[in-house]
Amino acid sequence: MPRISLVFLSIFTTVSVFFSSFLSQDTINDTVKEKTIKNEITKKGESNQVTKVLKGILLDEKTGYEAEEVEIKIQNLETKKEYKTETNSEGIFSFRNVPLGKYNLLISDKDYTKKSFEIELNQDHLELYTSDPFFIAKKVSWMFNWGDAFGVEHYWSHFLGKIILIMYGFCLILVFFYSVLQLSLAIVYARNRKIKKEIKPLENSFIPFVTVQLPMYNELYVADRIIRKIAEFDYPRDKFEIQVLDDSTDETVDLIAKIVAEVKATGVDIVHIHRVDRTGYKAGALDAAMDRVKGEFIAIFDSDFVPEKDFLTRTIPYFANENVGVVQTRWGHINKDYSILTELQAFGLNGHFAIEQGGRSAAGHYINFNGTGGVWRKRCIEDAGGWEHDTLTEDLDLSYRAQIRGWKFQYLEDVIAPAELPITMSALKNQQHRWMKGGAECFRKMAWRIVSAKNVRFMDKIHGLSHLFNSSVFFFILLLSLLSLPILHIKDSFSDLNFFIQFGSIFIVSTIFLMFYYWMSFRDKTSNTFTSFFRFVWRFIQFLVVSMGLSLNNTVAVIEGYLGIKSSFVRTPKFNVSSKSEFKGNKYDKKKISPLIIGEGLLMLLFGITAINRASYGDLGMVPFHLMLATGYGLVFFYSMAELRTPKQ
Repeated sequence: MPRISLVFLSIFTTVSVFFSSFLSQDTINDTVKEKTIKNEITKKGESNQVTKVLKGILLDEKTGYEAEEVEIKIQNLETKKEYKTETNSEGIFSFRNVPLGKYNLLISDKDYTKKSFEIELNQDHLELYTSDPFFIAKKVSWMFNWGDAFGVEHYWSHFLGKIILIMYGFCLILVFFYSVLQLSLAIVYARNRKIKKEIKPLENSFIPFVTVQLPMYNELYVADRIIRKIAEFDYPRDKFEIQVLDDSTDETVDLIAKIVAEVKATGVDIVHIHRVDRTGYKAGALDAAMDRVKGEFIAIFDSDFVPEKDFLTRTIPYFANENVGVVQTRWGHINKDYSILTELQAFGLNGHFAIEQGGRSAAGHYINFNGTGGVWRKRCIEDAGGWEHDTLTEDLDLSYRAQIRGWKFQYLEDVIAPAELPITMSALKNQQHRWMKGGAECFRKMAWRIVSAKNVRFMDKIHGLSHLFNSSVFFFILLLSLLSLPILHIKDSFSDLNFFIQFGSIFIVSTIFLMFYYWMSFRDKTSNTFTSFFRFVWRFIQFLVVSMGLSLNNTVAVIEGYLGIKSSFVRTPKFNVSSKSEFKGNKYDKKKISPLIIGEGLLMLLFGITAINRASYGDLGMVPFHLMLATGYGLVFFYSMAELRTPKQ
């Protein structure tokens, strides 16, 4: 019994060990299998553990602002599985229940440059993974993020960008063409000024009768000065008369009548012609008096001029040439040093009277009578069709009609007719508006006549058209400045168009040409050329800045001229002051807030903010241009606003 029990115990133990061994093997196999599966899962980058929330923020690398509604995705580096989302209004994105592993965060939005960032999710991120901010760059700016077509992203916006570039390039080319013509005149002037000018004396054999016309309208402050100044001419008393063409509607009428009576008593042949209506304005007054003109020649002066006694004796001798229809003299400036505003006006006018008038005259191109400070042959006026008042610049109009008829104009740079410059911004704006609008009206009226004229040389046609088109340059400068704003967005958006934007540097070349133009006419030079040049550069920059600031005012005038919008002849108020201490106000200098002033203030802010914004992230290309525009509009705006508080007399 014990032996049998022992045998059974041995058998039971053996069987138990066997089954135990078998079961252990199954367990081991199961464990190995489980580990193998886990290894396979690990190899594939998957995990049954997840990050509940993965979140972060996208920022625009230029502005630093949150990037809204940007499409992004994360992609597992091993399995290539993707999860997509987009940022909210605060630039925040989030993914939920993302398996642990390594991922690439990809910017998939078509408006942004493709970019990827690596993220690793591990055991520390089971609840939450918050990334550092990601900085991304827009592929297209807000202005050009629309318009897909033909399977091409941003097709229409890219097309619009090209149209804007073409317009921008056209403006640059026109400004460049203008500067080249001005440069050519400066070169001609530089060559010609070395030639000693012949001064023709007044000969007893040629002392024709001259009529001096003084057109006036409510010139209370300067009427006395101009009438008495003309009466002092040293031309033979029996050979000239004075016509005061008075359209005044205030007490100036009585003042002129009193002065005329006093001058007449001294033996001067003077007459006061007063019109009840202002039909045709200045041109109408000149035309209405033509049948009362006794002289063979007519000298014309605006009321703010103070010509020298020998004016007629220095100009009339040139009419000995029967082909000369006009003798024009250079304007001087009796109040140039009144303020920086008058100094800049003198700077610009010197360019016109030295280079434009002098250069054109030397090259044989058409010049113009400047409305005052010159003498006409009466027969020339009649032959050209007389004074017409369908433009605001009757002088420019008649000048071209006369020269197309074959009359010659003589320009005398060395004979100076001093005059008063506007001392307020409102007066300057009125003057500029009249000149710019009148120039556009004359281009509209005379351009085809010049082109179709058979007796006009080709280069005379080119320079003549350019001369009449000069006022339009302000329109293209304003358009150029406004187009420069979307150009910045094109630069940000379309790298393939950046090559063409680089041609904007032609504007710098145009500026250099204009610098030479004004350097040749700069009349404040000293013996020290180095010092003079730096003084000139500073004055040129100031002039350029203020000219830019006046471009809105002048552009409105040019557009009115081309559209044929008629307006009254708003004369420039005269002040008869040489220093600020003398200025007590002027009842004719009307000042009020206007849409133009508001527009100038808005443009100041627009270009100022743009310059600061672009400079803040290192894009300095157009910053100087926009700073000049902001400064120019700012000066014009604040000048205008400050004058609203100026006390009136």
